[in-house]
Parts: sequence; C-alpha cells; structure tokens
Amino acid sequence: MALPAQDERTMPAAVLSGLDDKPLDHALTELHTLTEQYGHVVVLCSQATPEPVVRRLYTLRSLLESDRIALFRPGLPPLAVAVLARQLRQLASCDLSPGVLASAGRLLTHYLHAGAVLGSVAKLDRVPVGLKAHARSWVPGSQFAVVAHPEPQLVKVAPGATLDGPEFGTWMLVAKGQLQSDWAAGLGTAWNVHGLRETPLPAESPVWWGTGRLIEFCSYLADLSVLYQLVTSVRRTSCHWCGMDVIGDRCVFCSATPPAHEPPRAPDRRTPA
Repeated sequence: MALPAQDERTMPAAVLSGLDDKPLDHALTELHTLTEQYGHVVVLCSQATPEPVVRRLYTLRSLLESDRIALFRPGLPPLAVAVLARQLRQLASCDLSPGVLASAGRLLTHYLHAGAVLGSVAKLDRVPVGLKAHARSWVPGSQFAVVAHPEPQLVKVAPGATLDGPEFGTWMLVAKGQLQSDWAAGLGTAWNVHGLRETPLPAESPVWWGTGRLIEFCSYLADLSVLYQLVTSVRRTSCHWCGMDVIGDRCVFCSATPPAHEPPRAPDRRTPA
C-alpha cells in the first residue's frame, strides 16, 4: 500500500501490483523501466505478501542481473511497512546515496511502534499468546490490544489497560478493518502523539494478524529533518562486495556483511528531537 505524500518533498511511490498475474516479460519490462528511470530501486514488501509474488520478485531481479535492485522484507506489520516506505520516500529527496537510503530502512524500523486492536487472537502467530488469551478470544465481544514491534505486548482491552509506547514525540496512523473500537485513538492520547491520522487497511493486514476484525495502528517520526539527522548520524562504510556506501552491518542490495565489523550499537529511542 502506498501512503499519500507526507510533504511536498516526498517522492512518489511506484506500486508493483499484480506481479504474479502478469506475463513474465511484462513484469520484467516494468521493473527494468523503473531501474533505468531512477538508477536504483528499493522494493519493500510485507512478510505477509503472497509467496508467488515474492518468488516473482527474486526471479525478476535474477533475470535482470541487476545489483541496482534491493529487496527488503522487514519483520513489521503491513501498516508499518507502508509507513517505512513513505519515510524512505521522504529521505529520497535528500543527498543520500542509494546504498545509505536502502540501508536506512533497517535503522528506521527501530523507531516504529506498530500494533493492532484485535477481535480475536486465535490465529495470531506473530506475537506470543498465552492460553488464557486464547481462551478469552472465544468469548463474544472480547478485544485484545497488541504491539508487535519493537517489543511484543498483549493486553485484553479493558478499563485501565494500556501498552508501553515510544519515549519520544510521534504521529499515529490508524487503519480500520472490520472492528468497531475507539481504543486505538485512546492509546494515541496515552502515548502523547502529536496527532492521529486515518488510512485504509492494507490488503495484507488480515493475513498478518490472523483476523479481519482489527484496527491496525503505527506511531512514527514524521519530520524529515529528524529522519535525516538519524540516518546521517550513523557511521557509513563501503560494502566490501559491491562497493555501495551503507550504514549498519548488511548491504541491502547484495546482502553481503562486512568480513569484520563492530557490533552495531542499539539506537537510543529517546533521543530524536
């Protein structure tokens, strides 16, 4: 899902839809055209993306024999993947090299808080669910609040129930599925978000969460200057395999890791300003 632009500098998104339904040569032409137009392409997709689509992506990259296409499947819920894609689109307007921009995705995941309000956790396998929660899931009217990232949390929706949130200022995005609840909006108040916005539910969300009775939410950093400061404050290195400038311990374009590197320092989630 491509979210609307955050500001006038946000680069447009290119949506590769229906890859597994198109003839191979048509899909190949589409991706080749994007690569030639922009120089490098970073493809983000959810881990709930159907496997035929993922296989087609790897097939296309292999046939193009291109080291200018990066495939990134972060372990985030679908709404958070859409938010991350927009953050990278914001940063694409800055003076960042393709390798740094692509690897910035792994850094920025640390500053996303993603979860959902669910009408059932019976089929939820992304977050540890205890036997009591499974049993309560069968009680009519039960609702559960879950944070899947950065640390798993699960509570039964009830007066006084809450979830730990970010220790810095964020905005919150909410996507409503087949569930009626104001709990996510109340959570935004508890997390002291700057504001709350709504968007349609991503198509992959019911698969990821195990139910269509949900309201997905994600809190995130919206200011481009803060995102840029975070990315440029990290030491850059050159990938020993493809030569790309990268941040972190892995090149997103060729998946190579340095033969020897310092252990990455855990980001301080309290410092964005």
